[in-house]
Amino acid sequence: MKQSLPCLTKIRAAYSSLSEKERKVANYILHDPKRIIHSTINQVADDLDIADATVFRFCKRIGFSGFQAMKIALASEIVTPVQDIHETIQEDDDEKAITEKVFRSNIRTLEDTLLVLESTVFQQAVQALASAKKIDFYGNGGSGIIALDAHHKFIRTGLPSAAYRDSHFQAMSASQLTEDDVAVFISHSGTNRDLLEALEVAKENDVTTIGITNLAKSPLSKGVDYALFTVSQETEFRSEALASRLAQLCIIDALYVNVSMARKEKMKTSLQRMRKAVSMKKM
Repeated sequence: MKQSLPCLTKIRAAYSSLSEKERKVANYILHDPKRIIHSTINQVADDLDIADATVFRFCKRIGFSGFQAMKIALASEIVTPVQDIHETIQEDDDEKAITEKVFRSNIRTLEDTLLVLESTVFQQAVQALASAKKIDFYGNGGSGIIALDAHHKFIRTGLPSAAYRDSHFQAMSASQLTEDDVAVFISHSGTNRDLLEALEVAKENDVTTIGITNLAKSPLSKGVDYALFTVSQETEFRSEALASRLAQLCIIDALYVNVSMARKEKMKTSLQRMRKAVSMKKM
């Protein structure tokens, strides 16, 4: 059964996609969660000098039906607090303390991402990949490295695959895909213009599309057939996109293992050929 993501984690995950006024509400809650439990929507709006509608819209943006529903979720967290292991790195932290905080942050990112993975959507994405004639992975910047890693894994399945980090190559390759193929778009923000242009080209060809992106409404998450979300939090010395990289890699790993299991017999032949070819490099 899929667990509900903690309210404070939802706020941090959606923070980068919030409007300036919505961020006021987010900061207000994150700074003192207990205070809002005893406040009305009017009091919060008055304190922040914003409209009641802005507070209500914020609650909807992070996945609640309204202000009261958010307060109930927040109250349950405070009564039974979720351990916040995403600690801020301090100037006087030594190397050991910093290392522990980085590790704990990574663990939290993976745990939160696992909570938001929709099993039905994930299953459909696996089925699409397992039956594809060709798989293309697209990503720019740091996400381009993830695309390369995905290609490095999926080439073992025996399915033709490729990874593209250049916008021109992305558009060109997308134009050659068909309805029998799958295109996987990797972008933390979900707003990369070059990637979205490649997505449009792929959709024109009726290509099945998968997106791996941050937990927020974005052009990418709304445009793909199957959206797989990551959850990450930002600190002063570590960007949100950097933290999401581990979650993206883990989703790719999970997709690869599931596709490998679905293609078990064909996978054996592919791996045997690959191991034989690679063994020549070790001589």
